[in-house]
Amino acid sequence: MEKELAAKAKKGDKEAFCRLYGLYKNKLYRYAYYRLGNPQDAEDAVADAVVSAFEQIKSLRNTKAFSPWIFKILRASCSKYIKLQITQRETENIEDLENTQSVSQSLSNESAELCEALNILKPQEKEIVLLSVVAGFNSREIAEITGLTASNVRSKLSRSLAKMRSFLQ
Repeated sequence: MEKELAAKAKKGDKEAFCRLYGLYKNKLYRYAYYRLGNPQDAEDAVADAVVSAFEQIKSLRNTKAFSPWIFKILRASCSKYIKLQITQRETENIEDLENTQSVSQSLSNESAELCEALNILKPQEKEIVLLSVVAGFNSREIAEITGLTASNVRSKLSRSLAKMRSFLQ
Protein backbone atom coordinates (compact mmCIF):
# COMPACT_ATOMS: atom_id res chain seq x y z
CA MET A 1 0.00 0.00 0.00
CA GLU A 2 2.80 2.44 0.90
CA LYS A 3 4.58 1.86 -2.40
CA GLU A 4 1.40 2.57 -4.39
CA LEU A 5 0.65 5.70 -2.38
CA ALA A 6 4.23 6.91 -2.81
CA ALA A 7 4.02 6.34 -6.58
CA LYS A 8 0.77 8.32 -6.75
CA ALA A 9 2.16 11.10 -4.56
CA LYS A 10 5.26 11.28 -6.74
CA LYS A 11 2.95 11.93 -9.70
CA GLY A 12 1.35 14.83 -7.85
CA ASP A 13 -1.57 13.15 -6.07
CA LYS A 14 -2.04 15.30 -2.94
CA GLU A 15 -4.52 12.86 -1.38
CA ALA A 16 -1.99 10.02 -1.67
CA PHE A 17 0.64 12.17 0.06
CA CYS A 18 -1.83 13.00 2.85
CA ARG A 19 -2.55 9.31 3.32
CA LEU A 20 1.20 8.59 3.49
CA TYR A 21 1.55 11.29 6.11
CA GLY A 22 -1.31 9.68 8.03
CA LEU A 23 0.61 6.40 8.11
CA TYR A 24 3.69 8.02 9.63
CA LYS A 25 2.53 11.08 11.57
CA ASN A 26 2.71 9.44 15.01
CA LYS A 27 6.17 7.94 14.44
CA LEU A 28 7.44 11.21 12.98
CA TYR A 29 6.18 13.15 15.98
CA ARG A 30 7.55 10.70 18.56
CA TYR A 31 10.96 10.70 16.90
CA ALA A 32 11.05 14.51 16.84
CA TYR A 33 9.70 14.79 20.38
CA TYR A 34 12.32 12.52 21.91
CA ARG A 35 15.08 14.07 19.83
CA LEU A 36 14.15 17.69 20.61
CA GLY A 37 12.70 17.38 24.10
CA ASN A 38 9.59 19.53 23.77
CA PRO A 39 6.24 19.30 21.99
CA GLN A 40 6.32 22.67 20.23
CA ASP A 41 9.66 22.12 18.54
CA ALA A 42 8.66 18.56 17.66
CA GLU A 43 5.46 19.76 15.99
CA ASP A 44 7.35 22.48 14.12
CA ALA A 45 10.09 20.10 12.99
CA VAL A 46 7.53 17.58 11.72
CA ALA A 47 5.58 20.30 9.94
CA ASP A 48 8.75 21.60 8.28
CA ALA A 49 9.75 18.07 7.26
CA VAL A 50 6.33 17.26 5.81
CA VAL A 51 6.21 20.49 3.81
CA SER A 52 9.72 19.81 2.55
CA ALA A 53 8.84 16.21 1.67
CA PHE A 54 5.74 17.35 -0.18
CA GLU A 55 7.81 19.84 -2.17
CA GLN A 56 10.48 17.22 -2.92
CA ILE A 57 8.30 14.14 -3.48
CA LYS A 58 9.02 14.13 -7.21
CA SER A 59 12.71 13.58 -6.41
CA LEU A 60 11.95 10.34 -4.51
CA ARG A 61 13.91 7.74 -6.46
CA ASN A 62 12.55 4.54 -4.96
CA THR A 63 8.88 4.52 -3.95
CA LYS A 64 9.60 1.53 -1.69
CA ALA A 65 11.89 3.77 0.37
CA PHE A 66 9.39 6.51 1.31
CA SER A 67 9.71 5.85 5.04
CA PRO A 68 13.52 6.19 5.30
CA TRP A 69 13.36 9.13 2.89
CA ILE A 70 10.91 11.16 4.99
CA PHE A 71 12.78 10.32 8.20
CA LYS A 72 15.99 11.54 6.59
CA ILE A 73 14.20 14.83 5.91
CA LEU A 74 12.89 14.91 9.50
CA ARG A 75 16.37 14.20 10.80
CA ALA A 76 17.65 17.31 9.00
CA SER A 77 14.70 19.33 10.29
CA CYS A 78 15.40 18.23 13.88
CA SER A 79 19.07 19.14 13.47
CA LYS A 80 17.99 22.64 12.44
CA TYR A 81 15.84 22.94 15.58
CA ILE A 82 18.65 21.63 17.79
CA LYS A 83 20.94 24.36 16.42
CA LEU A 84 18.17 26.89 17.03
CA GLN A 85 17.74 25.65 20.61
CA ILE A 86 21.48 26.00 21.22
CA THR A 87 21.50 29.52 19.79
CA GLN A 88 18.51 30.50 21.92
CA ARG A 89 20.14 29.11 25.05
CA GLU A 90 23.32 31.01 24.35
CA THR A 91 21.56 34.30 23.68
CA GLU A 92 19.15 33.99 26.59
CA ASN A 93 21.68 32.39 28.99
CA ILE A 94 19.28 29.61 29.92
CA GLU A 95 20.86 27.05 32.17
CA ASP A 96 20.56 23.38 31.25
CA LEU A 97 19.07 22.55 34.64
CA GLU A 98 16.13 24.94 34.13
CA ASN A 99 15.48 23.50 30.66
CA THR A 100 15.62 19.92 31.93
CA GLN A 101 13.21 20.73 34.75
CA SER A 102 10.64 22.35 32.48
CA VAL A 103 10.76 19.47 30.00
CA SER A 104 10.52 16.89 32.78
CA GLN A 105 7.53 18.63 34.34
CA SER A 106 5.57 18.35 31.08
CA LEU A 107 6.21 14.63 30.77
CA SER A 108 4.86 11.63 32.62
CA ASN A 109 7.31 9.93 34.99
CA GLU A 110 8.01 7.12 32.48
CA SER A 111 8.62 9.56 29.66
CA ALA A 112 10.84 11.68 31.89
CA GLU A 113 12.90 8.62 32.81
CA LEU A 114 13.14 7.66 29.15
CA CYS A 115 14.28 11.18 28.25
CA GLU A 116 16.92 11.04 30.98
CA ALA A 117 18.13 7.66 29.71
CA LEU A 118 18.26 8.98 26.15
CA ASN A 119 20.17 12.04 27.29
CA ILE A 120 23.06 9.94 28.61
CA LEU A 121 23.71 8.82 25.04
CA LYS A 122 25.85 10.62 22.51
CA PRO A 123 23.79 12.36 19.79
CA GLN A 124 24.45 9.67 17.17
CA GLU A 125 23.59 6.88 19.64
CA LYS A 126 20.37 8.66 20.60
CA GLU A 127 19.42 9.06 16.97
CA ILE A 128 20.00 5.37 16.23
CA VAL A 129 17.90 4.31 19.23
CA LEU A 130 15.06 6.64 18.21
CA LEU A 131 15.12 5.49 14.60
CA SER A 132 15.02 1.87 15.74
CA VAL A 133 12.67 1.94 18.69
CA VAL A 134 10.37 4.86 17.89
CA ALA A 135 10.35 4.80 14.09
CA GLY A 136 10.73 1.03 13.76
CA PHE A 137 13.55 1.01 11.20
CA ASN A 138 15.90 -1.94 10.79
CA SER A 139 19.68 -1.55 10.72
CA ARG A 140 19.83 -1.36 6.92
CA GLU A 141 17.27 1.46 6.82
CA ILE A 142 18.99 3.32 9.66
CA ALA A 143 22.27 2.96 7.80
CA GLU A 144 20.65 4.53 4.74
CA ILE A 145 19.37 7.46 6.79
CA THR A 146 22.54 8.08 8.80
CA GLY A 147 25.24 7.14 6.31
CA LEU A 148 26.70 4.44 8.57
CA THR A 149 27.07 0.76 7.71
CA ALA A 150 24.35 -1.65 8.84
CA SER A 151 26.79 -3.57 11.04
CA ASN A 152 27.97 -0.31 12.64
CA VAL A 153 24.33 0.60 13.33
CA ARG A 154 23.68 -2.79 14.95
CA SER A 155 26.70 -2.53 17.24
CA LYS A 156 25.95 1.09 18.22
CA LEU A 157 22.31 0.20 18.87
CA SER A 158 23.26 -2.74 21.04
CA ARG A 159 25.75 -0.69 23.09
CA SER A 160 23.32 2.22 23.39
CA LEU A 161 20.46 0.06 24.62
CA ALA A 162 22.81 -1.56 27.13
CA LYS A 163 23.80 1.91 28.43
CA MET A 164 20.15 2.84 28.79
CA ARG A 165 19.27 -0.41 30.58
CA SER A 166 22.14 0.11 32.98
CA PHE A 167 21.04 3.70 33.64
CA LEU A 168 17.40 2.71 34.24
CA GLN A 169 18.23 -0.04 36.76
